[in-house]
Amino acid sequence: MSPVAAELRSRWTLDPEVVFLNHGSFGACPRAVLAVQDELRRRMERQPVRFFLRDLQAPLAAAREAAAAFVGADPRDLVFVRNASEGVNAILRSLEFSPGDELLITSHGYNACNNAARYVAHRTGAKVVTAALPFPISGPDEAIAAVLAAVTPRTRLALVDHVTSPTGLLLPIAGIVAALQERGVDCLVDGAHAPGMVPLDLDAIGAAYYTGNLHKWVCAPKGAAILHVRRDRQEPIHPAVISHGFNDPRAGSRLQAEFDWTGTADPSPWLCVPAALREMGEMLPGGWPEVQARNHALACAGRKLVAKAIGAALPAPEAMLGSLASLSLPPGPDGQVVTPLTSDPLQDALLSRHRIEVPVPWWPAPPQRLIRISAQLYNEVAHYEALARALRAELEGTFGHALIDMSQETLEWVPDAASERPRK
Repeated sequence: MSPVAAELRSRWTLDPEVVFLNHGSFGACPRAVLAVQDELRRRMERQPVRFFLRDLQAPLAAAREAAAAFVGADPRDLVFVRNASEGVNAILRSLEFSPGDELLITSHGYNACNNAARYVAHRTGAKVVTAALPFPISGPDEAIAAVLAAVTPRTRLALVDHVTSPTGLLLPIAGIVAALQERGVDCLVDGAHAPGMVPLDLDAIGAAYYTGNLHKWVCAPKGAAILHVRRDRQEPIHPAVISHGFNDPRAGSRLQAEFDWTGTADPSPWLCVPAALREMGEMLPGGWPEVQARNHALACAGRKLVAKAIGAALPAPEAMLGSLASLSLPPGPDGQVVTPLTSDPLQDALLSRHRIEVPVPWWPAPPQRLIRISAQLYNEVAHYEALARALRAELEGTFGHALIDMSQETLEWVPDAASERPRK
């Protein structure tokens, strides 16, 4: 490991014996942010009543303001939730649908959120319609066209990812939102991966609803996420759990009163958001723009290395990537019991035999599958080289023939000079 990569990796508590290429699933919180959370939890447990009833509102408002500034939103339109799935559920469960109404999802959507749409449709008699996004895809216009092709006069709401979870595509969300609005369709954006991965301006995007995780690429503790509701759409929206805020008579935002308190829970992930934004933004001299640019360049370089090792085609242009990238793999074994929370045998083998943690999701349906790499500041090119060797060895062993020989061709990623100087 290079000295620069070693210094950056030391900011996290990740297992040093594992090559961690799966930041996208649950994120990873830096040591400095965990220290802030530890102190908050000590304060909470020293005097719980004071912490929750007297002291919480001011730091919670400050955290909301910091998050809103980072994503380009008015803090009055933003609330905290535990994760993007909770945000999606809050919107879908708040809106009223009738028999014959159509809820639009996409074929690249996150299973948990698509399940929420299916559940609401089942309860109300509405219908779920799936827009078939291509993969491979040649450019953003294909994504917009695929979504619009599924819109009908009965479409009431579209649930669209900003960054698709299985395929790692950065969708042209502003264009999709605008095109849907022209047809009178509100958009609920599942931006689970977007905050911290790409620059955001939620007011400019203009979606009726946008939810995104802060525990992934912002690297806040687990349980930190945002829900943004456009001002003209706030009146019917309630959290998934109704609690004291429903009849809170205090002046201010009814939306925030309800979402701020949904029962006793640990608010420290939300309160750590300013610390996470500051810590990640100070790791490189160029701040957050350099963090995002470095991770994007590293994901693109890693994708090329792995693709050449296994003979896979690049399924999307680099402009449609953030810091995730997916490649198609040969089909997996037949007859295996598959659930959304079980891992492919190849994923298990890469960890047990090669000490590499990387997801191998079944997509679009078993036995078809992908491999999805992540890029975060603690990663370096050598990690993707290790994955390329391990993956080629595993696939050659499984299929009994050699994949393409890349021994005479190497790829080299040279970061900007600033990227080689982590900020102390």
